[in-house]
Amino acid sequence: MGKMNVEPMVTFTDGSQLLVSTQYSGTGSFTCELYLSVPCNKEKLDLRVVSDHLEAPTCREAQDIAFRYAERRYPDNARGIKAPPYLVWPGPNIPAAPDNRGRRPEHRHSGIPRA
Repeated sequence: MGKMNVEPMVTFTDGSQLLVSTQYSGTGSFTCELYLSVPCNKEKLDLRVVSDHLEAPTCREAQDIAFRYAERRYPDNARGIKAPPYLVWPGPNIPAAPDNRGRRPEHRHSGIPRA
């Protein structure tokens, strides 16, 4: 499985967690997917997909759809499910801006020498 972000929505009594992953699809929409994380050992994470790609034109709409889906799927835990907003991973389709931290911004000069 590739790199993805996940954020816990609720922890169940058996220690498993419902996780949400949100990302930009690269085609002008956002998708959320729900996973059930079952505890196993320290080095591994057992993830089971519990939803299809829940898609919407905006990030918040996709997250709201995922939240309502989780409430319907787990009605006994609905009151404890974390509401949006959730973390967003832009995905590999969005070019990242160069890291300019710690550098002086570049300015165009008018041709007049500085003193």
